[in-house]
Amino acid sequence: MPKTLKRSHQIGFTVAGIGLALVFFSCWYLEISPMDLLLSFPDFISFFTANFLPPNFSDWQEFLPSVLDTIFFAIVATYISTFFAMFFGLMMSELVNPFKPLRVVFRGIVSFFRNIPVMIWASLLVYAFGVGELVGLIALVIATIGFLSRSYADSINELDKSNLEALKACGASPLQVLWHGTLVLFKPSFINWTLYCFELNIRSSTILGMVGAGGIGVLIQTNIKLFRYETAFGIILIVIVMVLCSELLTNKIRERIH
Repeated sequence: MPKTLKRSHQIGFTVAGIGLALVFFSCWYLEISPMDLLLSFPDFISFFTANFLPPNFSDWQEFLPSVLDTIFFAIVATYISTFFAMFFGLMMSELVNPFKPLRVVFRGIVSFFRNIPVMIWASLLVYAFGVGELVGLIALVIATIGFLSRSYADSINELDKSNLEALKACGASPLQVLWHGTLVLFKPSFINWTLYCFELNIRSSTILGMVGAGGIGVLIQTNIKLFRYETAFGIILIVIVMVLCSELLTNKIRERIH
């Protein structure tokens, strides 16, 4: 066996061993017993089959407005965030913005948006603005700006710099360099990241309802609190179908564009 391959295997086993040790230590620290989880699994299955099955779709007409709210949340949040994220992404990119202090400032702002989970944003905004759809929308926009800005900036930095240098050598203006040397080449990544973020926002807008920020999550939370588990499970299945449809739609859009 070659030395490089042998060393690679040794590193792999070492990393796996350290990871396993961390898992056991974490379980010990959190007082979690894997055996208890295994022994309680049959009880979970029994509870689930007795209370959640069969799913109840009898009130599906009442679910429809909340489903539409969730979809429109994702559409509006993604659309609004794209404009802000594009600006932040360009300002964070070394390829576009040569001023390091300015890049650091924008990266700090984006990191602040990005590192706070959307549920935390929603919880804070609920205290500030009260329960409602506006809170969910603002929380989604803030979180999406953080995610897309970082994704856009990293994708722009990966572009080939030789195109920019060639355009500058030909006497192109800064705007022409930005358009032909950056934005045109960045278009495929822009589409992929934006569509991916739309899929994430469909899921996130569902979860936001759990804290009273609107969307179909409110119905799930309400029915669980009222012990209407069959109805709650029916809504959850609708959410799963909605997420799968959004993934199929975005994949079709990617195929048509590329």
